[in-house]
Amino acid sequence: MVKKSKFSEPSLFILISLAEKNRHGYAIMEDIEENYDIKLGPGTLYGAITRLEKSGYISVLESQDRKKPYKLTEEGQIYLTEQIKEIQKVTSLGLKRLGLV
Repeated sequence: MVKKSKFSEPSLFILISLAEKNRHGYAIMEDIEENYDIKLGPGTLYGAITRLEKSGYISVLESQDRKKPYKLTEEGQIYLTEQIKEIQKVTSLGLKRLGLV
């Protein structure tokens, strides 16, 4: 089993993008920019993709052209679910302590 570790924000955005549908790198970058107003450079994007792939959270699909589509693996879906729940817990506590809920 691969050791689980905290990933940077770009990695979480990539996993969330792939949770919706399979995408190639440029489509992931566009999705993140469109939905989060964050522009990832190619180095940041593909560095995170490489780490996610090595961890078994995403995999490359067969392609007929140069674009490599990626998909979220079952392990990636489990990891993403855990991370989102943890983020929700942290934000709920923060909002509570700020007196906003």
